Amino acid sequence: MPDPGTSDVRAAGLSAPTLLPVLLAGGSGTRLWPLSREAHPKQLIALLGERSLLEAGVARLDGAATPEANRGLLVCAEAHRFMAAEQLKASRRDWQMIIEPFARNTAPALTLAAMHARADGSDPVLVAMPADHAIADVAAFEMAVAAAARLASASYIVTLGVAPTRPETGYGYIETGGPIDEDVPNGPRTLRQFVEKPSLELAEAFVAGKRHWWNSGIFVMRASTWLHAITTLRPDIAHACALAYQGVESEGDLLRMPAREFAACPSDSIDYAVMERLSQAGLAGAVVPLDAGWSDVGAWDAVWDASPKDQAGNVARGDVLLEDTSGTYVHSDGRLVACVGVKDLIVVETADAVLVADRRQAQDVKTVVSQIRKQARSEATQHRKVSRPWGHYDSIERGERFQVKRIVVAPGERLSLQLHYHRAEHWIVVRGTARVTRGDETFLLAENESTFVPLGVKHRLENVGRIPLEMIEVQCGTYLGEDDIVRFDDHYGRHNGSETTN
Repeated sequence: MPDPGTSDVRAAGLSAPTLLPVLLAGGSGTRLWPLSREAHPKQLIALLGERSLLEAGVARLDGAATPEANRGLLVCAEAHRFMAAEQLKASRRDWQMIIEPFARNTAPALTLAAMHARADGSDPVLVAMPADHAIADVAAFEMAVAAAARLASASYIVTLGVAPTRPETGYGYIETGGPIDEDVPNGPRTLRQFVEKPSLELAEAFVAGKRHWWNSGIFVMRASTWLHAITTLRPDIAHACALAYQGVESEGDLLRMPAREFAACPSDSIDYAVMERLSQAGLAGAVVPLDAGWSDVGAWDAVWDASPKDQAGNVARGDVLLEDTSGTYVHSDGRLVACVGVKDLIVVETADAVLVADRRQAQDVKTVVSQIRKQARSEATQHRKVSRPWGHYDSIERGERFQVKRIVVAPGERLSLQLHYHRAEHWIVVRGTARVTRGDETFLLAENESTFVPLGVKHRLENVGRIPLEMIEVQCGTYLGEDDIVRFDDHYGRHNGSETTN
């Protein structure tokens, strides 16, 4: 495929192409522990305001994508689909969710999205971006996407590059060439090569040389162009994704990939699989400048950098008191956190864990998470408060042979019909009205009423009222793990093992 020329780009710009937003929401955000956990990763958390990063990304793409393509694609894990679906409700766009049974990085995720985009015979321009990044200037982002879309219509694979403001060793870089259109010297440029995360000395040279830009991870290309590239450069990924897509299970707006076929798919990123070897596929790459206050929000120092600060350079969220403190980020989920006489720290408090770190070593938080995982501790995967499609539960207390939970069920929702082999449960209604199924019985419980569910008995809890149902559950038994559950019927289409509890 020949390289597109300037005249092709200008011709493609005569009519705006149809854009299809693709949000890649498979990240785990280990460097943002303890707020980000495996079961509740950073894209689902409000790190920089009232909206989560996913909600902000959806709103951003609502404005950037063309209205005639009133749809979007979100690629995410099974464990996150209910929380993600709830956060997509605010969008004016119709979103479909592609569910991956296993994490296989961004190249397979984009390949599945491109295959689905082409399934109806159309060939839209995909605007693919991580769901966990932040952009301050939405208007500038929309302008960059529009410029990238015109290039994509002329068969370029385009990435948005960010001119570096500091020698950052935590980002990948793009080496840029000359301008694609000589009449627009500050516009899109040719793409020379992708560069791995550099040493500090090399990062300083990149900033001084002004040819290397940060890789934003945002890509724009026609669906057919991406499929040509991945088939040429990584036929193993293309083949595995094609087999998985042939066996896709469709449930409304949910597209679930079959586990057996998708398990054979290699794991690789867009950068490694394609962007570093574009010329081998006969394709041209382009870099569109993005000057919009972009951040990948990859670690706590990036959150500090992207947040409004007081006169001493501090960021405080939640119940926080600061005295003689500077350059510090403090987040409290509940308890009062006080800092005295410190500087350049990261302090994050949650119900079950507290992080204190030097801000300059924020990238090393992931090593702490690795240690927690090696010890098989729950703090690596779950918060004490756990979201479920019917509401949430909070593990208040736990000891040998007992556990106490606060359960909140949304109006009209119900837990699965289930039983446990190793524990019995005592239920006390604190607020609202519950319909209880216990064996062959079905009865109502009002406030201050309680019941007992013996070990091995089928049971279900439903909220039949108009207000949230709040209750206290006391579990007693020889084993209290969340995998002690057998489901017989589930309103949300979950199966045994698809989620760990209720």
